[in-house]
Amino acid sequence: MTPGPPDEEPDPQLLDLWARVFEMARSGDAGSLAAYVDAGIPANLTNDRGDTLVMLAAYHGHAEAVTALVDRGADPGRVNDRGQSPLAGAVFKNEPEVVKALLEAGADPRAGHPSAIEAATLFGNGELLALLEG
Repeated sequence: MTPGPPDEEPDPQLLDLWARVFEMARSGDAGSLAAYVDAGIPANLTNDRGDTLVMLAAYHGHAEAVTALVDRGADPGRVNDRGQSPLAGAVFKNEPEVVKALLEAGADPRAGHPSAIEAATLFGNGELLALLEG
C-alpha cells in the first residue's frame, strides 16, 4: 500500500499512521477505525504479511470493528500471504460473535487454508461448525 514508485520508501509519517490504524484494529477501536476509513484510509489496507484490518480485528475478537470495516467496503474474506482468512482466524480464537459478523458480511467458510470449516473440525468446535455449515 505504498504510493509512488516501488523502489521509493514510504513517508515515515505515513508508516506511523498506518501502524496506528493497525493497532486500532487489534484493540477493536471501531469508532476510530470508521473515522479513519471515512477520511481516506483504505478499508483493505494490508500490513507486510498481507493481514488486513479486518483480519486483525477478527483475530483479536472485535466483532464491532469487523462490522465497521465491512460496512465501509472492506473485504470480509480476503486471505493473508499465508492463505489464512479472517473467518478461520476467528474460529481459531473461538470468537463466535466475530464468526457471525463475518458470515453475515458474506465471508466464505471454505476459503483459505485451513478453511474456517477445517479449523472448526480440527478443534472439535461443534458450535462454530454448526454456524459455518448453517
